[in-house]
Amino acid sequence: MKKIDYKKELKHLYKASAKKVEFVDVPKMNFLMIDGKGDPNTSLEYKEAVEALYAVSYTLKFLVKRGEIQIDYGVMPLEGLWWVDDMNKFDINNKDRWQWTSMIMQPELITKELVEKAIEQVKQKKNPKALYKIRFEVFNEGKSAQIMHIGPFSEEGPTIQKAHDFISNNNYTRKGKHHEIYLSDIRRAAPEKWKTIIRQPIE
Repeated sequence: MKKIDYKKELKHLYKASAKKVEFVDVPKMNFLMIDGKGDPNTSLEYKEAVEALYAVSYTLKFLVKRGEIQIDYGVMPLEGLWWVDDMNKFDINNKDRWQWTSMIMQPELITKELVEKAIEQVKQKKNPKALYKIRFEVFNEGKSAQIMHIGPFSEEGPTIQKAHDFISNNNYTRKGKHHEIYLSDIRRAAPEKWKTIIRQPIE
């Protein structure tokens, strides 16, 4: 059986430097997505969204592995888009006003029909509360700046500022939403070792 490591194949998107900000061109990719509002640290809505996204993503993985395609691949990491109505007032320390899209990238071989089949299987087994909120959508981020943050989420501020300064110093402006990619299992890794890619689309 063929095995594919998409994190390696897309290394430029899922492995970033912790020392310097770099530009990347992000292609169109397919995601399972759920939208919500509120502080992810305290929001039950966020917890339920993550649970539903992982349940469907792992079901898709096993459908592909055991079905006609028979390819084994690793489920991609959780990602998040974060924003407020006025992005000039986006405050890392005031998360109650945040809006978010929680999402997991899906390989090109995943079709709308497979997603519908996976959702139906998850519904029959676990039926997580946020399952009905899932959508399967193309996300086109384009040219972006990114850097790796190592440490707890509460200490991301200086890393985010470093990315923003790099963008303005190179005569670009920020557009779109603050993007984070969570590479660590926070249930197992110590907070000081958490790895998070900070990404900001630009124009």
